[in-house]
Amino acid sequence: MKRTLTTIFGLAVALATGLVHSQEIKGDAKVGEGKIAMCIGCHGIVGYQATFPEVYRVPMINGQNAKYIVNALTEYQKGERKHPTMRGIADTLTEQDMADVAAYYSTHTKDVKPVPEKAREPNAQVAQLLQKGACVSCHGDNFSKAIDPSYPKLAGQHKDYLYVALRSYKLETNPKGGRTNAIMGGMAKQFTNAELKELANYISSLPGELQTVPESRFR
Repeated sequence: MKRTLTTIFGLAVALATGLVHSQEIKGDAKVGEGKIAMCIGCHGIVGYQATFPEVYRVPMINGQNAKYIVNALTEYQKGERKHPTMRGIADTLTEQDMADVAAYYSTHTKDVKPVPEKAREPNAQVAQLLQKGACVSCHGDNFSKAIDPSYPKLAGQHKDYLYVALRSYKLETNPKGGRTNAIMGGMAKQFTNAELKELANYISSLPGELQTVPESRFR
């Protein structure tokens, strides 16, 4: 009897814990505006280039899916995305901070134009690469409306960033730029770096909703 009660209690605790974790933390864009001081020095400057661990334009995150932003920050915090600067920033954020910052960036856009439902046809080589990677199955026909908001919008993103991001999934153990993700790792490892550049160039050329909205560095 004692063992049964203990088991029931354990199950109850597990269920309660699961319910708490399953409740998504809601972000507040207005509150998030006051939490972006560490973000605007890079993501608030149009065309800003990172110089470490290599040179590339930092991603446009205005208009990005909020859930994806939270996921990315969480992965930096856990070390699943290895980038010293982003890891340092993510380590200072609570889950609520991440949700607030994500809410701000996902909604803080200017003059966003409608995106076609389907991306323009790529050339034959890129079409084969897209089919091989099954890219649209997650990122959508126009690469701007993913099948799940935890996946990123890609259309129009900087091509140099896209290439570095794709290649990082092939460099999982690299302490300065690797990323660990079973799905993306399996996909990226099918391609040569030259092929990843072809994919990045095509996706970057598509019309999208991503932007860099200039921010004052003095707050």
